[in-house]
Amino acid sequence: MMMLTLYWAFFQVGLFAFGGGLAALPLIREQVVVIHPWLDMAAFTDLVTIAEMTPGPIALNAATFVGNRVGGVAGAVVATLGCITPSLIIVLILARLYSVWRDKAAFAGVLSGLRPAAVALIASAGMSIAILALFGEAGAISLQAMDLVSLMCFGAALFLLRKFKTSPILIIFGAGIAGAAIKLAFNIP
Repeated sequence: MMMLTLYWAFFQVGLFAFGGGLAALPLIREQVVVIHPWLDMAAFTDLVTIAEMTPGPIALNAATFVGNRVGGVAGAVVATLGCITPSLIIVLILARLYSVWRDKAAFAGVLSGLRPAAVALIASAGMSIAILALFGEAGAISLQAMDLVSLMCFGAALFLLRKFKTSPILIIFGAGIAGAAIKLAFNIP
């Protein structure tokens, strides 16, 4: 029964995750933190970090990670299959529709209408993770609750990414090393 639940949870993620992996994060969070409490919010943030750092689509990496945590190797396979099954079906259908209707304005309108929804999903996921990273698991947004080390790492990473187009991989490793060094040097929990 657990394998069927796992498959169905990630089938829904794969079915409704328009806009790529980052747009799927709110759907994944809803499934693995809220509906099925397989992870808490801190573990979900770790999941996003790991899924983002490993090669491949973030939703697929997240499905494999959660599946492995819930049901071992079999769970990883089931969750991954659940995540990709809707895409396979949808791509086959869309390929057929596109070949028939590619010149129709209504079809182009549908595709352009999905863009704002994908941006909203990505922004929602980003805000959830930023609040957790800067204010902790309680999510109490106040200056007293803000993690200043995380804020400094965030600011430096954003500056380096925007100004110098630094490699995201270097930013991830640099922020991790800088955060650990600062917290160790000043004995910050």
